[in-house]
Amino acid sequence: MDLFEYQARDLFEKHGVPVLKGIVATTAEEAKAAAEEIGGVTVVKAQVKVGGRGKAGGVKVAKTADEAFEYAQQILGMDIKGHTVNRVMIAQGADIAEEYYFSLLLDRANRTYLAMCSVEGGMEIEQLAKERPEALAKVEVNPAEGLNEAKAEEIVKAAGFPEDIQSDVAAVLVKLGEVYDKEDATLVEVNPLVKTGDGKILALDGKVSLDDNAEFRQPEHESLVDKSAENPLEAKAKANDLNYVKLDGEVGIIGNGAGLVMSTLDVVAYAGENHGNVKPANFLDIGGGASAEVMAAGLDVILNDEQVKSVFVNVFGGITACDAVANGIVKALEILGDKASKPLVVRLDGNNVEEGRKILNEANHPLVHQAETMDSGADKAAELAHEA
Repeated sequence: MDLFEYQARDLFEKHGVPVLKGIVATTAEEAKAAAEEIGGVTVVKAQVKVGGRGKAGGVKVAKTADEAFEYAQQILGMDIKGHTVNRVMIAQGADIAEEYYFSLLLDRANRTYLAMCSVEGGMEIEQLAKERPEALAKVEVNPAEGLNEAKAEEIVKAAGFPEDIQSDVAAVLVKLGEVYDKEDATLVEVNPLVKTGDGKILALDGKVSLDDNAEFRQPEHESLVDKSAENPLEAKAKANDLNYVKLDGEVGIIGNGAGLVMSTLDVVAYAGENHGNVKPANFLDIGGGASAEVMAAGLDVILNDEQVKSVFVNVFGGITACDAVANGIVKALEILGDKASKPLVVRLDGNNVEEGRKILNEANHPLVHQAETMDSGADKAAELAHEA
């Protein structure tokens, strides 16, 4: 889960990272009130989960509360790379003497953490890495040890910070490492990390991504979810503990096992080329259990997707045998009743496959079409979606 800047700022403050005051506003009137409360020069910053806000006009310096009001009016409702600005943060202005860059991220390829740091902050880090890679220090961080004082000192020296501020910067990096560790983050980025005119080191802009797999030990992270931007189908699937990802096609997919579902997506996409170029509408892995309740929950999510014209249920019976899966499908259709209104192509294989097919035949549900192979099932589902 990616956080808004104001949420990242709050997490930084929680863990002792030096930040300036910031107040969130959803109206121009609230923005003016926030600017009056903070006092002095403020910065009106669009809150969207995408970079390039400044270039798009989503960041404005306001010298007065009235200016903050005017800028908030301009920025609220703005579209920035497909993201609508619904809130702004009124941030306290800073006397910036120098700008730096720092990030700590999960390096999956090397199974470690990676710290990146530069004394040249403020610009897009991708541009810096491409044009002047020598200006960006990259230091591995052992996950078992974390970003401790020794590692922070190594990072600031590698990045080329002047000796007189190395200890101050290192102290902030340790705190940012604490945010990463204590909040189960996969990314903590500050751009810019600044030195002010009076020599203080501050985190002026933060980007944080949290690991969804750690939700069980981070219950307070639920309050950080942006409900307004959450896909309602994905939210519904999540509430039912389903592994679901919404796509932009017409053929709903249900399978058991991530590998099988991924293969099904490919086969359906290939089959769709012969039937109006229809494509998979989702990824949905129901896992090892295919009970009536699980199947009903999965079908309910998929059938509520207006883009879906047909559903392909592709299950390989293992621990959960095909007869149990077939019973789950039949009972799920009973549970859903009139909600089930789109054709289902079912391909069963594996343990007790004949018994499973027999159950579906005897049920003789008008929406169910059986297929013996994955290829034929994908082709039939694509054909039915195209016809619809």
